[in-house]
Amino acid sequence: MIIEKIETFRTAVPLNKPFKTALRTVTVAEAIYVKITCDNGVIGWGEAPPTLVITGDSLAGIEAAINEVIRPFLLNKNLLGYEAIFQGLKAILVNNTSAKAAVDMALYDCIAQHCGLPLYQLLGGFRNELETDFTVSVNSPEEMGEDAVQYVKDGFNVLKVKVGIGEISTDISRIKEIRNKVGKDIKIRLDANQGWKPKDAVRAIRSIEDAGLDIELVEQPVKADDLDGLKQVTDSVDTLIMADESVFSPKQAFEVIRRRSADLINIKLMKSGGIYQAQIINQMAETAGIECMVGSMIETELGITAAAHFAASKKNITRFDFDAPLMLAKESISGGIKYNGRTITLPERTGLGIEKVLIEGGMINEKQ
Repeated sequence: MIIEKIETFRTAVPLNKPFKTALRTVTVAEAIYVKITCDNGVIGWGEAPPTLVITGDSLAGIEAAINEVIRPFLLNKNLLGYEAIFQGLKAILVNNTSAKAAVDMALYDCIAQHCGLPLYQLLGGFRNELETDFTVSVNSPEEMGEDAVQYVKDGFNVLKVKVGIGEISTDISRIKEIRNKVGKDIKIRLDANQGWKPKDAVRAIRSIEDAGLDIELVEQPVKADDLDGLKQVTDSVDTLIMADESVFSPKQAFEVIRRRSADLINIKLMKSGGIYQAQIINQMAETAGIECMVGSMIETELGITAAAHFAASKKNITRFDFDAPLMLAKESISGGIKYNGRTITLPERTGLGIEKVLIEGGMINEKQ
């Protein structure tokens, strides 16, 4: 199975409502789509969104990394020797994890199709359904409370609440408003996106605990490179602490695990550089008794489909943050995962299960 062609396309899909975090505000989901064609007619797809404030990757940078560096490396290689290919993809250039992730997805799509299996089955096949949370982006406490009520009405029973902007007291007001509006039976997770300092995070989380607001976990409360600060928070509170931006690579995961800086790890393909490296992170965490979440950036259904295949395949991945496609004003693919409220069903078609893809200029068929 020889790699004959690698193409990139741009896409942009508006969001229904601006998505606000402590790091950025997004109104349009932009992405680079990657199409890999093999000599036996198999076609694989991948996606890379630009997330400058997290991965440092721009649209132009992703295109350049794929077209100028990764494509020359991959062309004419036999994909059945994929261990060497994935090792080479990791080493061919530093960083550029989003570009690597898009290509990694497309390669796995091709491999699974060649094997005649949906990708989640090829990777382990632990489950074929997932339940996603839904994210309440940062706004006034009143608006966040109203949004939370609507998401619960839409069928979501786990809310991921963005905090980390403004005073700690405002964040606590946001959480109180949401808890009061949705009641005690809805699970609430917090994501500070590095927005707090360690002592402020401890003070905030202790206040939340003392108020009986019943928060499941707090994601990335402090700066990504402050593993000592992250451990300080983890050791000082009862609430579970999850590392997100602190863990891109297996090496960074090793440091978090070795120090016991966090109770949980959030794996994202755009941080890890794709499924190959993400599997290593999950295996390391599982060995240490640390459960993982798989999350995403603001991605379309294509990238989320790949992430969901990976997440569904592994027992140690126990939490899922795949709501981004539900925020988009229109669909970007035909095929892939299917949503029924909070429930996601994995496709039974081989590979990622993609049928058609929307790019700038219109929808193209998988086989074109």
